Amino acid sequence: MTISIGVVGAGQFARAFIPLFQAHPGVHDVRLTEAVPERLERESARHAVATTYTSFEDMLASDVDAVAIFTQRWTHGPLVLQALEAGKHVYSSVPMAVSEEDIEAIVEAVRRTGLTYMMGETSYYNPAAVYCRRRHAEGAFGEIFYAEGDYVHDMDLGFYDAYRYSGGDRWKETASFPPMYYPTHALGGVLAVTGSHVTSVSCLGVSDTRGDGVFDREVSRWDNDFSNATALFRTADGGVVRTNEMRRVGYPSLLRESRFRFFGTEASFEQLATTTLWQDREKAQDIEELMRTVPTARLDDAALAGIDPSLRDAFVSRFAPVHDIGRLPAEFAGQPNGHQGSHQFLADDFVSACLTGKTPPVNAWTAARYTLPGLVAHRSALAGGAQLDVRDFGDAPA
Repeated sequence: MTISIGVVGAGQFARAFIPLFQAHPGVHDVRLTEAVPERLERESARHAVATTYTSFEDMLASDVDAVAIFTQRWTHGPLVLQALEAGKHVYSSVPMAVSEEDIEAIVEAVRRTGLTYMMGETSYYNPAAVYCRRRHAEGAFGEIFYAEGDYVHDMDLGFYDAYRYSGGDRWKETASFPPMYYPTHALGGVLAVTGSHVTSVSCLGVSDTRGDGVFDREVSRWDNDFSNATALFRTADGGVVRTNEMRRVGYPSLLRESRFRFFGTEASFEQLATTTLWQDREKAQDIEELMRTVPTARLDDAALAGIDPSLRDAFVSRFAPVHDIGRLPAEFAGQPNGHQGSHQFLADDFVSACLTGKTPPVNAWTAARYTLPGLVAHRSALAGGAQLDVRDFGDAPA
């Protein structure tokens, strides 16, 4: 048994996944839809995609089995709901949605239809999360009572070009996307280790001072001027999680844009841009070698065409020693990978879930736990740091 997948949006990140879906032995056909005609023509030719659509609705009306959504981040919720109601399995880029109402509707649609939904959260497969999840399962941490997850990505390191590429002439309106509306690369990696969920949050935002029309409330679609934000979350297991979402920061984002710290009663784990330590009461051990992703192959120039040079490293095929490469299809050898070794695992877990009916790791209920706390955190920041409760939709059905 195999499935067909319709890729929605032919932008920079879609082209990293099209080859993976095409190479997967569980996929017999990959199709493409894109709102910009010249982009649709160019990318379908580049990837030898035979079946294309000029509208999302046309794709949903076809016999395609699943869709993979790679559109602008604030569009995901409505598109996911359309696809589920049309009877399609759904892979969605992050975030899940930008409203609590859409998150609730997606969870309920997945429950009602029994279709597969998976959010493409890279931090679940981040080497730090993979390693710490294993050590936590072994009991090495003791009780994890405090954790940190940062997404530290400066606008100057690729985001200006990405927003210009996707946003057209009015790109500044959407480049002001509130940092806490994109919390999953920071919070997801923490919750992927602890298995807990957020119950409340207090958040503070930092108003931008660059004065370039980005993070300008007069321009912003979201009336947002926060370029950096820090949130403190209480979790259901009694622990505390702190996350940073930073878009104006002197930090080498391309080295490690997501980084983590876990403190337990018996041991701890800490990361900086180029250092990773495992520590207990007796010693600190440098384990950066286990976290470092190593290139195994590079895409050719044609595949990288149009991608900003500062972002190209995200499309290099890389794995870390902690990754279980053996569980991946042999057909993925030499295919693109990225975001610290996550792309191939994301593609394989989605296709496998569609074929077997098994619940994927970042399913609708988990995606809600990774996404909704950030939306509430932004509300908290607007209220000067007020502590607000965060709703939980529970665990995925067995």
